[in-house]
Amino acid sequence: MIGGIQNIGRITELRDRILFTFMMLAVYRVGAVIVTPGINPEVVRNFFQQMQGTVFGLFTLFSGGALEQLSIFSLGIMPYISASIILQLLTVVIPQLDELKKEGEQGQRKINQFTRYATIGLSLFQSGLIALALERGQFGAGAVIEAGWSFRLMCMITLTSGTAFIMWLGEQITERGIGNGISMVIFASIIIRIPSALVNLFQLIRTDQFTLLGTVIFAAVAIGVIFFVVLVERGQRRIPIQHARRVVGKRIQQGGMSYFPLRVNTAGVIPAIFASSLLMFPLTIGQFSEAPTIQSFIDTYMNPASPLYQVVYIGLIIFFCYFYTAIMINPVDVADNIKKSGAYIPGIRPGKKTAEYIDHILSRVTLIGALYMSAVCVLPTLLAARAGIPFYFGGTALLIVVGVGLDTIAQIEAHLVSRQYEGFVQGTRIRGRLGR
Repeated sequence: MIGGIQNIGRITELRDRILFTFMMLAVYRVGAVIVTPGINPEVVRNFFQQMQGTVFGLFTLFSGGALEQLSIFSLGIMPYISASIILQLLTVVIPQLDELKKEGEQGQRKINQFTRYATIGLSLFQSGLIALALERGQFGAGAVIEAGWSFRLMCMITLTSGTAFIMWLGEQITERGIGNGISMVIFASIIIRIPSALVNLFQLIRTDQFTLLGTVIFAAVAIGVIFFVVLVERGQRRIPIQHARRVVGKRIQQGGMSYFPLRVNTAGVIPAIFASSLLMFPLTIGQFSEAPTIQSFIDTYMNPASPLYQVVYIGLIIFFCYFYTAIMINPVDVADNIKKSGAYIPGIRPGKKTAEYIDHILSRVTLIGALYMSAVCVLPTLLAARAGIPFYFGGTALLIVVGVGLDTIAQIEAHLVSRQYEGFVQGTRIRGRLGR
């Protein structure tokens, strides 16, 4: 892989794709600092500094800090992610969407179009709520310079246009750049905070609030956790599939062995996002509520460091892992496809028995993935509360960064391999011509 990385600059197409990706991400970062017209960014920034640990903190993470000053990209890519998840869930309920999903590329284009429409609708709804909250002073007194319908419409159009532009950037990166565009946007939003975190760590060490030995131990733990995440993310349970010999026309196709891979973490980072969002809502309600009973309950039982919070968090992650995996992989459909292709799993009867066998393996693999995700997501709280680490490391952000990094490296490797294969084919043709 290191030798291949050194050859990236020599491959024009791959180099252009990488440069295009960096240019699009640079445009995204420029838009993230352009403030929405009609608001006072200092008032909004002070409000979000007081709302760390609530649902706003999660939105701020995925917007790359754009929400903290209500820039034109404040909504970020979250409406698109929400719309995509809603469409995937609706494919289970609405048969027409399920049929579109099975039509291949043409059906996927229609689903993508529906996702874009849903994204615009969600963006208009969310931006309207933000405009009303700004006018009512829920983001701080004096956040809006001049209230009224003109401000509301301008805020809705600005924020919705920002989300649509980010969605377009992501599609351009997917088509003309490297990696999945939407994932790259989220990736850039997270890693942009690493330099400021390192500066804060340096300040803590210089003021003796954090020891140098503790920093070395933390670095070792961080490297170990990243290695563990990479190991599990690449882990698979491969089910062997035997293909029988078939007669196609006058040719006899020999049978062979292939594998159906089941990833350990099939659901990706979606369960962690869902669980975090649900548990952050009580904390957000506590920030706005003035009732002593609600404040006391949230401070005692819904504090991220409390045992009840951690138990509920782990339970939600495990539930959403099974739920989302069931949507992504249907053992009955897999068994039918294996049977239609004239293949079978050695030792397992085709049809119902094959579906039961796949479901049994999938359940056990999903449990391992759910426990792994729970451990990674609980890690930041344990490090902050038990080990005295003054900042969060791990959780949803780590899973996204590692997952996107692995996918991007895989695409770069695929480009390098295809280029080597093309060179091999051309060399073979030249040698053939010379032989003639």
